[in-house]
Amino acid sequence: MNEQQKILIEEVSEAPAPPKARVEQEGRAPDYLDGFLAQKPVEASAGEPGGSIYDGVIDALKEIYDPEIPVNIYDLGLIYGVDVADAHVVVTMTLTTPHCPVAESMPGEVELRVGAVSGVGSAEVNLVWDPPWDPQKMSDEAKLELGML
Repeated sequence: MNEQQKILIEEVSEAPAPPKARVEQEGRAPDYLDGFLAQKPVEASAGEPGGSIYDGVIDALKEIYDPEIPVNIYDLGLIYGVDVADAHVVVTMTLTTPHCPVAESMPGEVELRVGAVSGVGSAEVNLVWDPPWDPQKMSDEAKLELGML
């Protein structure tokens, strides 16, 4: 241990260039997104989300408010499903409780409003109790409106 270790220093005048990070390929366009961005979006059919009938039904449902809670029934999470087949619309929904004061009138109002949407020939409302409604089904907008966020 009494020996002193020597440090060797090597001086280099130049180092080899690092390999290229990008591999150039013959025949490849410099911007591969050109073709992708030029594609036109596929038009959604009227009954699919994004279609005219489906969006019209959702807008109609957002105009119906629960009389006890100042939030529309769609954002409240009472609508479980909207199915559109040709011009026939089936709305599956629930209410906050089975003893809700509008249990008799709300499904009829939903059927009338959905039936009035342009392109809807007939409307049907299925009122279900399973799964039961709970506040977790509400949209963030509804929770914010009610001070729950």
